Amino acid sequence: MNTFSYLFLLFLIASYAVEYWLSMRQKAHVLQHRDAVPAAFQASIDLATHQKAADYTLEKGKLSDINDTVGVVILLCLTLGGGINFALESWAALQLSPLLTGLGAMASLFFVMSLLDLPSSYYQTFVIEEKYGFNKSTHAQFIKDQLLSLALGSAIGLPLLALILWVMDSLGASWWLWAWAILISFSLLMSWLFPTVIAPLFNKFTPMADGALKQRIQVLLERCGFQSEGIFIMDGSKRSGHGNAYFTGLGNNKRIVFFDTLVNSLDDEELEAVLAHELGHFKCKHVIKMLISSSIMSLIGFAILGWLINETWFYNGLGVEQPSNAAALLLFMLASPVFTTFMQPISSYFQRKFEFEADSFAAQHAQASKLISGLVKLYQENANTLTPDPLYSAFHYSHPPAAIRIAHLESTMVS
Repeated sequence: MNTFSYLFLLFLIASYAVEYWLSMRQKAHVLQHRDAVPAAFQASIDLATHQKAADYTLEKGKLSDINDTVGVVILLCLTLGGGINFALESWAALQLSPLLTGLGAMASLFFVMSLLDLPSSYYQTFVIEEKYGFNKSTHAQFIKDQLLSLALGSAIGLPLLALILWVMDSLGASWWLWAWAILISFSLLMSWLFPTVIAPLFNKFTPMADGALKQRIQVLLERCGFQSEGIFIMDGSKRSGHGNAYFTGLGNNKRIVFFDTLVNSLDDEELEAVLAHELGHFKCKHVIKMLISSSIMSLIGFAILGWLINETWFYNGLGVEQPSNAAALLLFMLASPVFTTFMQPISSYFQRKFEFEADSFAAQHAQASKLISGLVKLYQENANTLTPDPLYSAFHYSHPPAAIRIAHLESTMVS
């Protein structure tokens, strides 16, 4: 171990301690307010529903605590415990090319990590979600999803990793700039392909039937100046009782998607208002802003990796004896989140700001009262807690807490 090892441990302990402290605050706050529905929701949500949401939040929080602890143990085993070093040495013993050795080691480690994640995914689906009436998936569907995700990840991820490893080995000191450009181009391509190629592998997308709802939505789209390749209903109910709506894709490949569970829960005016919110993200250029932000952050990350790749202390400090491109990439991918944990509130702040802006846009192009009633139904049916801890939500929530969001929408009605 060297100085960097101790710095890594310091940040790991600090980030884990903060996450645990926030989790304890969240559970205590939710439990403290379990026996009374907040005043703003007393007319629309009964006590039993409120208590269900609190209990659901508490159980998910306990599982998250376990996952965080297991994640720390796995990270230590892979780094300071020598797991990455063992994988690299094992593949090196096969005397393959450096590229195949690195690719094999990375693939095997990612496969092991996906296997270690299975018990948590299974428990979340068939214990917690089942207990609260949300799970609609079968064991066969669960296994199929896991295998399909693994196959898709391998088919897409391994060629990308191979290309990046080749760039790291072949393009000199500026490799990191080329690797960044490849990754951004690949991300844009996947965003464009997702609606028509990837998503249909997991779900069925049916064009919305002609009728009053479709007509209402088309009028909204024209009013907002939004062009899409269609409005689709997704069979989300085959896996979960949770409802949602989103638009996806880039350029001329944009789609509007409603979960069938959402269509069955909200009336036409509420669906129009929810869609207006989603369109607000597009019209306020939130998608572009997020793409630019993530591109800048990934550029900074690659630049840092371009420096670290030549530093022996980086490898030795994280348990790897022999420097290599694959080792540098693996260590950076696993260790960098430890040092960026405390940037989370900044990202969450801007995401919540975008949600407020999208709500304001929706209030201008649909009925704010209908967005409020639609959101209340979603909070109720998805068992979202109405009483999160303020500090926990500031750190973790990408959407404003329910009471704050509803109050903001009500202010638009007054103004």
